[in-house]
Amino acid sequence: MKIAVAGTGYVGLSMAVLLAQNHEVTAVDVIPEKVALLQKGRSPIRDKEIKEYLAGGRLHLQATLDGEVAYRDAELVIVSTPTNYDPGIHFFDTGSVETVVETVRRVNPDAVIVIKSTVPVGYTVSLMEKYHTDRILFSPEFLREGHALYDNLYPSRIIVGADTKSVEMAEYARRFAELLREGAKKQEIPIRIMDPTEAEAVKLFANTYLALRVSFFNELDTYAEMRNLSSRSIIEGVCLDPRIGMQYNNPSFGYGGYCLPKDTKQLLANYENIPQNLIQAIVSANSTRKDHIADSILEKAGFYQGSQGRGGVPGQKVVIGIYRLIMKSGSDNFRQSSIQGVMKRIRAKGAQILLYEPELSEDDFFGSPVIRDLEAFQRQSDVIVANRYHRDLENVREKVYTRDIYYRD
Repeated sequence: MKIAVAGTGYVGLSMAVLLAQNHEVTAVDVIPEKVALLQKGRSPIRDKEIKEYLAGGRLHLQATLDGEVAYRDAELVIVSTPTNYDPGIHFFDTGSVETVVETVRRVNPDAVIVIKSTVPVGYTVSLMEKYHTDRILFSPEFLREGHALYDNLYPSRIIVGADTKSVEMAEYARRFAELLREGAKKQEIPIRIMDPTEAEAVKLFANTYLALRVSFFNELDTYAEMRNLSSRSIIEGVCLDPRIGMQYNNPSFGYGGYCLPKDTKQLLANYENIPQNLIQAIVSANSTRKDHIADSILEKAGFYQGSQGRGGVPGQKVVIGIYRLIMKSGSDNFRQSSIQGVMKRIRAKGAQILLYEPELSEDDFFGSPVIRDLEAFQRQSDVIVANRYHRDLENVREKVYTRDIYYRD
């Protein structure tokens, strides 16, 4: 089968590599540097399995900037372009998805389009109505950054949404699910074919539940910190209940990254005129956690916050060092990382910030100097803030503020 994949981020590239094991796949992107790397068999994103598969040379994969040519010859076009949450309209900006859909419909109206981008609930049906076609499927992805191909090789489930009133499209949904299962290594994979709106809801509710779990253990940690109790003891006592389990329980500065912040806000927006309390609380809890973390950092630094603060020395000058912007270990993604929200709050108080981030080529990040010499960073920082602890900080452990208990993501 000839397949085109629009977008070469974590979702698109992992999907392209998965399917290119058995089919002819053309990856399409608008960024020349990413296409050039793929043409040389190199990955433009940090993902161990993607790197290994590209280097193996056994894939039927090519890359191009020319989407029209790629879509014209394809039986199947997978759309995995970014859909950032727009706070102005309280919905995802789906412009990149519609640009691809319009191009495909113009150059190859017989192609089946599978949307892998995260979209608002009801979006796929609205697209089918807008373009007068039932040849659009929605298939949510459940991937971790840095492990995207692995999660496609060993998926928890495969879900495809289609207009099931159409016998042809219901069958094509099953065919697409089989394509994904064909490329996977896992033997037993649950497959569900459902209405596309239900499939969209699965994605947003799944990520919002994960955000709920992160927020729950963060608030447990806030309570323990304020009461001078051991977060670890309480967490392990709670999580030994097999109904709760030990996953997603490591305290952090808040949930972040590309998916959870935008997906929770989108689900909340989809709740308009529907009774709810919990979804709003999950969104609000993440902001509250960052407020608390910022205050705790300033307190450790002895920074004066005024009469409403929690102590400190008036006028004392301190340098707060931020260790890494990345969302989690092994990632190269800064998007919506929780540490950035904490930095904004610290900066608003007037504290001086120094940033250690070797992935940044710039010498300044929103007004804070960037340093790439770890030893100099450690020496110049009075307090070092680390969302996730690293052995790089072992020799200055007494300076470090972190809520990372298990030294894992």
